[in-house]
Amino acid sequence: MNNIIEKVKEYYGKELKSVADLKTSSCVDCGDNAPLEVKTIMPLIADEIKDRYYGCGSPIPPLLNGMTVLDLGCGTGRDVYIASMLVGENGHVIGIDMTTEQIETAIKYQEEQCERFGFSKTNTKFIQGYIEDLKSLGVEDNSVDVVISNCVINLSSDKEKVFKEIYRILKPGGELYFSDIFVDRRIPEDVANDPVIYGECLGGALYVEDFRRIMAKAGFIDFRYTATRYLDSDNEKLIEKLGFAKFSSRTIRAFKLDDLEDVCEDYGQVAYYDGSISGNPHSFDLDDHHKFITGKPMLVCGNTASMVSNTRYSSAFKVIGDRSVHFGMFDCTSDVNNTTETDSDSCESGSCC
Repeated sequence: MNNIIEKVKEYYGKELKSVADLKTSSCVDCGDNAPLEVKTIMPLIADEIKDRYYGCGSPIPPLLNGMTVLDLGCGTGRDVYIASMLVGENGHVIGIDMTTEQIETAIKYQEEQCERFGFSKTNTKFIQGYIEDLKSLGVEDNSVDVVISNCVINLSSDKEKVFKEIYRILKPGGELYFSDIFVDRRIPEDVANDPVIYGECLGGALYVEDFRRIMAKAGFIDFRYTATRYLDSDNEKLIEKLGFAKFSSRTIRAFKLDDLEDVCEDYGQVAYYDGSISGNPHSFDLDDHHKFITGKPMLVCGNTASMVSNTRYSSAFKVIGDRSVHFGMFDCTSDVNNTTETDSDSCESGSCC
């Protein structure tokens, strides 16, 4: 596996000069689903950073002002610089990557990006190293508000260790928000370790059920999918090797909360969203099956209530009720109190229900 990692470093450091050199679209983010505030910042990012950046989503959550953000596998730093604008001069963004050529490009633009954003001083820091061992890079326990990553964790040789490290460094109530490639079955090792298949983010793609198990072991008892895009490949050689495996790009939201349960439980709680999250005046999507309409009461399970009341999102939510009375497992399908599926806590993905 160490040999594969060295080949990945060579692939991203020397073989790939821009996104045009990729053999598939798995590591290409068209940016169509990016939040408006991210799209607004994108023109301020230097062209070389964007041209040599390989991602599969837009893992930039809202409410970052003043936060400490860590980008795992930051590459040339595109998402680091987007986040640096959003956290402001009082915030701090750290980017970590193992590839020399990528991290050197990111560092080269620190002062220029600072000027483009109108900051008096830089609020970014780049470290070359491995995402499996953040402690050796000086990232302390409970020190980070938000961890982001864009199509990188699939390249790790020890994904379980990565998620354990993420849980360790997040502050209580902190958020993991990342995009990556997933697959509907386990890929044979000899196929997965093909340098091109691995470098194109397919060989190391996590089987969705193995991902669920790894997250639970790391401490993320309940995670949520926020977006899913199924991938089509026109590379006949790769299709021949990969067979019927179906790949998808997914964005995931998870929190470091100690009161989450492995199934959704009903405590009779109701949540209200006040419309105050930037870019979300009329509604806010916690995930792909929880759309909070501004001002409208929504029945929620105990896990969802915790996610919006014991994290930084609490500034935009009001939750009525506590866990003093238990009504059994949360009913994700019934029309409770004349609510529709959109109005209730419909649990159809991730670990929810």
